[in-house]
Amino acid sequence: MNRPENRTGKTFSEALNEQVSITKVTEGKPLDVGGGFKAKSFREKAFSGAMDPLVMVDHYTMVEPTFGAHPHAGLSAVSLLFEDTVGKFHNRDTLGNDFDLLPGDLYWLKAGSGVVHDESPRNGSKIHGLQVFVNLPTRLKPSSPEALHVKATKVPVIQEAGARVRVMLGESNGVKSEDSPALPMTILDGSLTSGSSFSHRLNAGESAWLYAVSGSLELRVSDRSVTLPSGQALAIGNQSASLGSTIELANQSSSDIKFVLFSAEPVKEEFVQKGPFVMSTESDIEQIEADYAAGKLGQLS
Repeated sequence: MNRPENRTGKTFSEALNEQVSITKVTEGKPLDVGGGFKAKSFREKAFSGAMDPLVMVDHYTMVEPTFGAHPHAGLSAVSLLFEDTVGKFHNRDTLGNDFDLLPGDLYWLKAGSGVVHDESPRNGSKIHGLQVFVNLPTRLKPSSPEALHVKATKVPVIQEAGARVRVMLGESNGVKSEDSPALPMTILDGSLTSGSSFSHRLNAGESAWLYAVSGSLELRVSDRSVTLPSGQALAIGNQSASLGSTIELANQSSSDIKFVLFSAEPVKEEFVQKGPFVMSTESDIEQIEADYAAGKLGQLS
């Protein structure tokens, strides 16, 4: 049987292959801060821009207060706590939030024009999760800060044969979770037992970032297959404005694996990052630093 062709004379698979890109597999760099924070750290430069809208992801464990109260502006700071976290993560910010994040929770802080934030483990806690910086387009950088707390008890779960996937944000396979306070994004926290599989559909124009938290993951998208070893990540780009694509994940090993997947439309704008700030220009960075020094982002007591 002949495969269907589009108006260019190419088959659907051929057209999709030309639009979908997969970066090289990249291992996170070790990042240790003091005696209480250890991480595998990923930065957007390692993925040649294909990580967009993500700026950085740290896969970390944290056992004691490390960073203290600190500012953010021009980005969203996202905390995803894995379910094996032990204890509580005390969260405060100048929006008036003051509560504990629990194992399996997600906290999305859209910093926008600027906010001061602090997260620290309660005594005896061991926090295991991801700290993520998500870029905001220039038009949203001056917007008012907002926050979203998604409790683990409210997270919808997709359970199939051997697959368990928490839909932390957005939508997958018809299962809908909360929407981010900024641009639309889907965040999946999943596990696969030996021999099981799971698929997620990327909408037209969406990119994805996939991380193997533990175990070796087999990936297939647009007729291409990649092995993603534990502790490594890759990015998937889809330049088509009309064609979606399906990411197929499989566990062909003898042990369980855990993965995290982010999908969203890229911002496609130049930016400058300096520590906790992600702004459009160097002059914007200088201005937000001056505003913070002058106390204009607020203070935490």
